[in-house]
Amino acid sequence: MHRHLRHHPLTVSVLTLATLLPLTAAAHAAPPRSTDRAQVAGQVRSSTHPGIHTAYRLPGDRAYPEGIARDPRTGDVYVGSFGTGAVYRITPGHPAAKVYLGAGADGRNTANGLKVDRAGRLWVIDSTAGVAVYDLRTRALLARFDVPGSDASFVNDLAIAPDGSAYLTDSSRAVVYRVTPRQLASAEAHDGRATLTVGFDLAGALAPHAPDAYTLNGIVSDPSGRYLLTADSTGGDLYRLDLRSGAIARVDLQGGSMPLADGLELRRKTLWVAHNTGNAISRWRISADGTRAHRERQITDAALQVPTTLVHQGGRLLVVRSQFDKGGPLGQGTPQPPFTVAAVNGI
Repeated sequence: MHRHLRHHPLTVSVLTLATLLPLTAAAHAAPPRSTDRAQVAGQVRSSTHPGIHTAYRLPGDRAYPEGIARDPRTGDVYVGSFGTGAVYRITPGHPAAKVYLGAGADGRNTANGLKVDRAGRLWVIDSTAGVAVYDLRTRALLARFDVPGSDASFVNDLAIAPDGSAYLTDSSRAVVYRVTPRQLASAEAHDGRATLTVGFDLAGALAPHAPDAYTLNGIVSDPSGRYLLTADSTGGDLYRLDLRSGAIARVDLQGGSMPLADGLELRRKTLWVAHNTGNAISRWRISADGTRAHRERQITDAALQVPTTLVHQGGRLLVVRSQFDKGGPLGQGTPQPPFTVAAVNGI
């Protein structure tokens, strides 16, 4: 599996996507291995894996979905549009999603990282601005947290820890922001506006990379609240962030690395990783202390259509098919509507 990829020469204003590395770089790097023979002679097979099928359809022909979140209280699923900033809601038993927050709502240009917290709030990242927090019942905007300073920034994904704190990755600055419940309450009480604060700075911990490379991407919280895990898309590494001591350590990856790692999903001690332009999903076993990870399985299939993130729904994985390589930020041509969310079994 390849570990070193160069960042695309286009600027953020042209590429507008930190969650993906360029197709040109991916094409020149060694392809990821697959444990189900999904690749032959280095080429991703074009036939559909028997465990991959369409679960839900999204409205619109420019959605280019990126983020996904599930409300454990209701079973509703929310999907964010990187193309328009809209957020869609999927209700159990209905194959078609409906618009929950309209395109450009509250000035938002994108909707990538999404999470639902235990209090019934929806967190929606706008990659170049910060994060907005909504009341799911009323759709009211409760608070907005803006990126500090004027340096280049790309807020990418977020996780909610057991204590209610939110942690957000910044792919340009290699930092993880933190929003505590107290900070959220304070923002709600003061006109709903506040600034993000840095919880972890990984600039000195990451593998060497180009100054303009995108790094931190997906992030998850250990259910016990001891640590976070976050992936470096460029370096192919996984990092453990200790929530008690503040220590930062590279996880010992056994059986491969995590190139092109995007969204993460953690259940107990099993971690699933979406590898976007690699068109792959891998499954890892995490050690009891979170310091080691062993790759157990990987599937690779063009039918994943550049998967950006994933979440469990019952016994299956819901995987966002971004189609970013078809007329979107990474490619020329025309997308294949409708945009969809796939259900993946057997991984």
